[in-house]
Amino acid sequence: MTNPTTATTKTVAKAPFKADHVGSLLRPESIHQARKEFKEGSITAEQLREIETTEIKRIVDKQIEVGLKAVTDGEFRRTFWHTDFMAHINGFEGYTPETGYRFKNVETEAYDVRTIGKASFNENHPFIKDFIEFKEIVGSRAIPKLTIPSPNQFFNQGIRDESIYPELEDYAKDIIQVYRDAFKAFYAAGARYIQIDDVYIAGLSSPDIPFNDGKHNRDYLIDLALRVTNAVLEDKPEDLAVTTHLCRGNYQSDWAFEGSYALIAPTLFAKEKVDGFFLEYDDDRSGSFQPLEHIPAGGPRVVLGVFTSKNGELEDKEAIKARVAEAAQYVPLEQLCISPQCGFASTHHGNKLTEQQQWDKLRYIVEVSEEIFGE
Repeated sequence: MTNPTTATTKTVAKAPFKADHVGSLLRPESIHQARKEFKEGSITAEQLREIETTEIKRIVDKQIEVGLKAVTDGEFRRTFWHTDFMAHINGFEGYTPETGYRFKNVETEAYDVRTIGKASFNENHPFIKDFIEFKEIVGSRAIPKLTIPSPNQFFNQGIRDESIYPELEDYAKDIIQVYRDAFKAFYAAGARYIQIDDVYIAGLSSPDIPFNDGKHNRDYLIDLALRVTNAVLEDKPEDLAVTTHLCRGNYQSDWAFEGSYALIAPTLFAKEKVDGFFLEYDDDRSGSFQPLEHIPAGGPRVVLGVFTSKNGELEDKEAIKARVAEAAQYVPLEQLCISPQCGFASTHHGNKLTEQQQWDKLRYIVEVSEEIFGE
């Protein structure tokens, strides 16, 4: 008889998969309406959750139907991809600042998190219950992937209160412990594939963003980002796959900044101890594939985000194949995978395409991956 644990380990060891996706999916109108009614007080939190659960069941079925081996809950219980998780960490709170983040063509809805005390993991974090229920929905049909913000998201400007944490290294030490405890909790809940989403590290590679507060320059912060991630992963179980998604902003089909991965590649691509990198390569803002030369042979898989989640137009198949062949000059083909460059709805607003276009694109990615990789 096959040992179930061994079977699971074999499957998860392949993560990320040849055709994968970043995680978030367009929220259906039923969820938008339910959130509105909940805020107005016309339905209860339990009723809202039931509607979310119904829609999660539907989109799990759809992901499996289009051929994905790893599925997510679409982030349907969240408002934003990161703040819902961060605001439930002990020592932090969500709040509404005067302005949102400035993207290329739009300012985001104003919401952020800030430090209010010493950081520690919340053993009753709602994402644990959410994942347990999600995993039950998926069953044995696919691998349930959990997406959470990277520990490095806590290093964005304005989050750390220097009166509570005067020294950045002390703050980093506590954030590392938060994530070690979080990974243990999610692993105990059955998670075997966790993706950490990271706009902060991608920002460190953008020459347009001045990373220098008078105390810490860009090189120091890049090194710190590596140390934080690797310290979190130091004692992770062998059958837990962890990937990093590096994002340059995704809000209603708009983006926040540009720049290749060249500034961070010699440190992070070469030394970050993850099982895979999800990278944006859907347009000219991403730069060339040359920074991939720092990925160790036989090391992390590289998921090329050569499909865009920002519109519903299907990319030219031959152009995609040519792009993958170009990337294979720097990383062996067996280490490459493909996906959209980001989620379809990093926030509840969603990108500017229809749900049908979303499913068509995901099905197309599976089809193209089978032609490129034979699996």
